[in-house]
Amino acid sequence: MDLTRSAKEKILNKVSRLVEKKHFNPKLNGVDWLSTVQSHTSRVLNTEGPEDFEKEMQVMVSQLKTSHTGFFHRSARNIPARLAINATVENLVVDGDERWMFQDVHEGGPAAAAGIDPGDIVLAIGNTEIKPPTPLVFKMGEPATLTLRKLDGRELVATLNVPTPKDRKHPVSQPRSVLFKRLADGAGFVKINMFPGAVGIDVARETDEAFHQLQDCERLIIDLRGNTGGGIGGLRLMSYLTPDKIPVGYSLTKGRAEKGYQREKLPQFGKIPSSKVALIWLALRYGFIDKSIVVVTEGLGPQRFHGRVVILVNQHTASAAEIVAAFAQENSLAMIVGMKTAGRLLSGTAFKVEHGYLLGLPVGAYLTWRGTMIEGKGVTPDVAVDLPYETLKQKRDDQLQKAIELAKT
Repeated sequence: MDLTRSAKEKILNKVSRLVEKKHFNPKLNGVDWLSTVQSHTSRVLNTEGPEDFEKEMQVMVSQLKTSHTGFFHRSARNIPARLAINATVENLVVDGDERWMFQDVHEGGPAAAAGIDPGDIVLAIGNTEIKPPTPLVFKMGEPATLTLRKLDGRELVATLNVPTPKDRKHPVSQPRSVLFKRLADGAGFVKINMFPGAVGIDVARETDEAFHQLQDCERLIIDLRGNTGGGIGGLRLMSYLTPDKIPVGYSLTKGRAEKGYQREKLPQFGKIPSSKVALIWLALRYGFIDKSIVVVTEGLGPQRFHGRVVILVNQHTASAAEIVAAFAQENSLAMIVGMKTAGRLLSGTAFKVEHGYLLGLPVGAYLTWRGTMIEGKGVTPDVAVDLPYETLKQKRDDQLQKAIELAKT
C-alpha cells in the first residue's frame, strides 16, 4: 500500500526522534544527525511507492555508519546472505567483470544444503542478473534460485530453501553451530559458525562436547571465519582459553555512558547455566537492572593446549565472535590469523514505527577490559593471510595451513 505524504512525514519524524533518544551515540562516527535528516527529507517525502520509500529511508539511516542500523518493513525484509542462507559473499573481479563470490558456506545452512561451495560465483538470482554493488539478499520463508559458476567453470542452478524466521525482529537462519575434528597432525580443530541464543546454553553444551572429545590435544585451532556472532554463548569458548576467572570486557548502555561509571563496580556475568530452568533466575538477576555488565570467564582450569592456540578470523567474523578474538589477543591467549574482522559490535534492538515499519538501532556498546571499542575498527590479526579466488580454485586453504604451522611453534 502506498503512503500519503503526511504518513511519510510522520514516519520520518518518528525515526528522527528514535535515533536521538535510543541510539547509543548518533555522533559516534562524526555524524550530525539533524543535518542528515534535513538533507534527506525532500527525497524521502517525494518517493513513489513503498519500495522507493524504504530504500531512501535506509539510505538516510545508513549515514550513521553503525552496525545494527536499518529501516525495513516487517512483512518483506530483504536479508543479507550471511543471515538468510548462512553464507558470506565477497566482491570479486573475474575476467574483468564484477561479481559476488561465496566465501564462507556454513554446514547445516540453506546454502550448503543447496550444494553451494566457497569460490562459487553468483551470476543471477531468479531470472535477474546480479552484480555488485546490488546486494545479494533473500526474503525469509521464500525459496530462491541462483545461477552459479562453479570453480571448474560449469554453470548450474541451485535452489535454496530459505526458512521462515522464528523471530521477525531478528530474522536469521541457523546452521550447525559447532563442528570439531582432529587434523592429520593430531591438532584439535573447532569451528564455530554462530553463537545462537541470548544466553547460549545450547551452544555452550556443544562447545563442551567438542572440547571433551579433543581434551588430549596439545595444539588447538579455532575457526571463527564467517561467524556472524550472536549471544553470550561465546563465553564458554573464551573460558576454555584460560584456566582462571578473568574479565573479558563489558557492555555499556547509553544511560550508563552518559552518567559515568566505574567498570569494577558494574554487575558481573561469569557463568552460563547448564539448564534452561536457571533462565528464570537470570531474568530476575539481570532483567530489571541497567544492562551495563562485565563478562568474566568461568574458570574451567588448565587445558593441555594452552599456549598453543590459533584463532582464524576474516572480514566476515563479527559481533560475539569479535569479542572472542579480541579477548584472546588482548590477553595473549592465542595467535590471531587471517583478515581484519568486520567491526560490527554494538548491541541492537528493533523499534516499531508506523505502518508496519521497523527501525533497527544500536542501543549499547561493547568495550574490552582495556577499554577498546571494536565497533568500526575490527580486530587486526597478528598474522595477516588472505584467501583469494585463485587459492580457492586450487582448493587450498592458506589461512588454515598457516594456523597449523603456527600452532606447532
